[in-house]
Amino acid sequence: MIIRKTITDNLSGHRLDDAVSILCEAVSKSEARRIIDRGGCAVNSRMVRVASRAVKKGDIIEVGVMEAGRFRELLLPAELLLLEDDDLIAVNKPSGVNTQRTPYQLKGTLEYWVSEYFRQQGSDEPARVIHRLDRGTSGVMLFPKHKRAAAWLSSRFHDGLVEKRYLALVSGHPGQESWSVDGAIGKIASARYGIMVEGRPAQTDFQLLTASGGYSLIEAKPITGRTHQIRVHLESCGLPIVGDTTYGGEPAQRMMLHCASLLFTNDRGAEMCVRAAPDGVFAEFMKEKGLSALDQS
Repeated sequence: MIIRKTITDNLSGHRLDDAVSILCEAVSKSEARRIIDRGGCAVNSRMVRVASRAVKKGDIIEVGVMEAGRFRELLLPAELLLLEDDDLIAVNKPSGVNTQRTPYQLKGTLEYWVSEYFRQQGSDEPARVIHRLDRGTSGVMLFPKHKRAAAWLSSRFHDGLVEKRYLALVSGHPGQESWSVDGAIGKIASARYGIMVEGRPAQTDFQLLTASGGYSLIEAKPITGRTHQIRVHLESCGLPIVGDTTYGGEPAQRMMLHCASLLFTNDRGAEMCVRAAPDGVFAEFMKEKGLSALDQS
């Protein structure tokens, strides 16, 4: 929830955290400081992360109040850094972490972690978000280290020259070993998408990898890159992703969708393939359901 308030004359000169706690009845001063620290407060449309900053009459403050338990400090272990060279880093994004800043937070996002990592390496380059994974999706993400790398990497994604391979654990069984869904996708609610005639063209290729009981492990290769594409296309096939309650999936500890690899050619013509294994929750669910171990080759 975003709360917008205007600084009145009696609050002019107050600290930002004091003003937030006074104007926002549901926010204590300690919570106001936490919100400001994690990047969830803006003054006159500019993010401010200094709680002691003085406000003045007429300032517009915007405060992002998250539901309890949503925020988590992001401390990535070293093993989640998959690759690093002069041009980019590749990270195995955990499920439950936002790719980039939101109106509610900067800290606790992958964007912030990468920025801090660059800073620790002596670089003042920002974390440029070239492609995205949904909050619940885990797997390979690439971050360029400089503008030139950002340009060629962004071009690869835009032109469909990055082969993306996902793993999805779904309820049910497909009636075929491999198939494609060619269904245009459009927004149907604030956080929900669906197949519609007036949507943007979208295609995903699917292959059944293994099945057991009432579950299947599906390989998904999106040809286009629409929001929620794999999730929407699998739902349209009657194969909702486990943990994806937005699209009819059964509740689970996490959404069982993982970007297992990205294959592309760098600007020197060398082919690069970055792989990431799913986390323990994903692997344990497979084991519980009698699904065979993954082959990451």
